Amino acid sequence: MQISKIPKGFNNIPDLERKLKTEPEEYWIKRGENRAVKLFKLMSQRVPAYKDFLKKSKIDPDLIKGISDFKHIPTIDKNNYLRTYPLESLCWDGVLSGGRYTIATNSGSTGEPFYFPREIEQDRQYAVLAELYLRNNFEIHKNTTLYLDCFAMGAWIGGVFTYEAIRMVAENGKYPLTIYTPGIFKDEIFKAVENLSPKFDQTIIGGYPPFIKNLIDEGLGDVVKSKKIRLGYVFSAEGFTEEFREYIFRKSGNKDYFKSSLNHYGTADMGTMANETPTSILVRKIVNNNNELIRVLFPEKNRLPTLAQYFPELFYFESINDVLCCSGYSGLPLIRYNLKDFGNVFKYGELIDRFKNANIDLDKVLNSHALTSWKLPFVFLYERKDFVVKLYGANIFPDTIRHALQQRFFENDITSKFLMRIKYDKVQDQYLEINIELKKGVCSSKKLENKISSEVVGQLLKENSEFASNYKSLREKQIPKIILLPYEYPEMFNSGGKHKWIMN
Repeated sequence: MQISKIPKGFNNIPDLERKLKTEPEEYWIKRGENRAVKLFKLMSQRVPAYKDFLKKSKIDPDLIKGISDFKHIPTIDKNNYLRTYPLESLCWDGVLSGGRYTIATNSGSTGEPFYFPREIEQDRQYAVLAELYLRNNFEIHKNTTLYLDCFAMGAWIGGVFTYEAIRMVAENGKYPLTIYTPGIFKDEIFKAVENLSPKFDQTIIGGYPPFIKNLIDEGLGDVVKSKKIRLGYVFSAEGFTEEFREYIFRKSGNKDYFKSSLNHYGTADMGTMANETPTSILVRKIVNNNNELIRVLFPEKNRLPTLAQYFPELFYFESINDVLCCSGYSGLPLIRYNLKDFGNVFKYGELIDRFKNANIDLDKVLNSHALTSWKLPFVFLYERKDFVVKLYGANIFPDTIRHALQQRFFENDITSKFLMRIKYDKVQDQYLEINIELKKGVCSSKKLENKISSEVVGQLLKENSEFASNYKSLREKQIPKIILLPYEYPEMFNSGGKHKWIMN
């Protein structure tokens, strides 16, 4: 049995764009369901590790005939599958060294690093997605474009994966698209924006959200404004608030709120699986700070998830007990792979209906902003449930602390990067310690510490009912210890890699 590595029709981008505007959502979902079942059948025959996994799980592949049977297939994850079998047995036909792979590794944030072989078809999958959003958001077919790949280059997936995909987009589509790879070296990025960007209609910066904010804070926004450079952003690796997006746009003078940036949902395991669209950004902007509307759409009223759209035929998402699983073709093909991300999926039609129940005609709102929607399903996710600290039993999420620190009155003092952890005092009482990075040239002060502490407590009381309950009876023990550290303080605040928000 064979499976088309790139689904039929995905090589013709103009035709794909037309279908996105004309085909109903069920067309895309059905194609995704069919491909997921075919992928399962193929894996059960050609991937030695998966064969053994199914045998041990007492699953007969012949009994999985359609998508309704999918729920009977056990999920896989790093522990029960990837780390259980030799790397080569996880590959197609048990071949690693004889394949044509690019190998990436994860950050090791949840354990030892794992190596993920990636075939060129994965680069092409990402290139399809990238070409679609670069045309839709930034009109690369109409504008000369400089793409600055500011993700960390090396063994991690972000930098090299982005380079390969953007290069494919430029070559296959014959676009006036130039890529430069400064990585996370700030001086090179500033030089490129000053010397190269004026030669193009627009510049797009791809990078980690905190790193891009550092660039803006260190004067990139001023350079962009002074030279009248049209700048766009492609974020990846983590979620952020709409206040963060507004801050970036304000500092760099972006006018088109819905098309000047987007965020990815991707992993080293599976690559880029979904991305924000103008529709998803509009939805987030509408529901931000609207607790009633957030409750209509999402399970948590005080936290805004990353919201993206996806092609079910490339990545088939499911949510099992509010944890996302995904099936997709890759160097290590994966079926019902537990991503460990807290979230869910819903159809485009469901989104329209939920807004109607809140007396909002979303199609009309989209038209008022001259935005064309793609009838693709949505996936949303919050920060991983294991990326938290527990203070007296209350889960403290980094997202809440980010909300507190990304206030306008802190803009001139802190970068909003932080590291938090639970520590114990001399009598072994818990307390929350938050180490916060000051902006370059800013000195620590007790006044600033107290202001930040007050804002953090206020945000926790607003968003976290467990914390609020503890605060009533254990008030003094709930107040965090704020430590203000110099800019790029060694071992805590690196100069451009993916930032970790929690210390062990």
